[in-house]
Amino acid sequence: MKVVALAGGVGGAKLADGLAQILAPGDLTVVVNTGDDFEHLGLHISPDLDTVCYTLAGLSNDATGWGREGETWRFLDTLRGLGGPTWFRLGDRDLALHHERTRRLAAGERLSAITRDLAQRMGAEATVLPMTDDRVRTIVLTGEGELAFQQYFVERRCEPVVRGFRFDGVEGSRPADGVLEALAAAEAVVLCPSNPWVSLDPILAVPGLRPALTGKIVVGVSPIIGGRALKGPAAKMAGELGIQPSARAVAEHFERLLIGFVVDHQDAEQTPAIEAMGARVLSTHTIMRSPGDRLRLARETLEFAEGLRR
Repeated sequence: MKVVALAGGVGGAKLADGLAQILAPGDLTVVVNTGDDFEHLGLHISPDLDTVCYTLAGLSNDATGWGREGETWRFLDTLRGLGGPTWFRLGDRDLALHHERTRRLAAGERLSAITRDLAQRMGAEATVLPMTDDRVRTIVLTGEGELAFQQYFVERRCEPVVRGFRFDGVEGSRPADGVLEALAAAEAVVLCPSNPWVSLDPILAVPGLRPALTGKIVVGVSPIIGGRALKGPAAKMAGELGIQPSARAVAEHFERLLIGFVVDHQDAEQTPAIEAMGARVLSTHTIMRSPGDRLRLARETLEFAEGLRR
């Protein structure tokens, strides 16, 4: 089965890794949010792309959910001593990736081509693509004004109250090279358990991407379990936007896209309400604490999608 996974953040990366353990390398394309990208210390940093690539390559730091395993911090320690900005933690090995990406972008290469190559060099076998080769930046609208996403998420630790989001530059963007082709060939599209508002919405906002899902078997996996997000600010954002955080709320958010939706057993009682929206529901254990959990959830999601195809 040819599958496209839309992903961002730790939950998305984990399920993408599970899918990669099952599918042949040529059968999985992971399209990743780049609204989180930003320029820092003169470098182009792509946090979600890096998280996905590190996870697929078996290099991720599972304890933190970001960065590389076995990282060292001599650069950051030295920068701190010199009075430089250290609010965004950049490890020594991580810096090499950001430097090489920045160098190649400055030489005129597209982000999609760079990502394909670097992911393979790191050991990721699935195809990893950014949502767009164009510059799109997620802006968080807060009670204190507009904040660039990394300022809100890392520097301010998600403290400001969220009022909404804006994806700067998205109207003039287009899907990255290879994205529409992968979607055209896909037999199923998986919306990974990523933050709906700041991980998946930026992807779906790229012109031409949402229409490419028409007629596809689109299966979402809820990132909200028992009314909370296991990692990240999704539940906090929902509450501040006036939305009761729940699997049902996520299903409603993607209602017009979904053919199927996967919820945790804790939220099984929400099945009738979600199916009333027109999506079939699979209730299972969705918490991914181990590589085995990723594999099991990926297998169940693919089997669910295959059943919906029939």
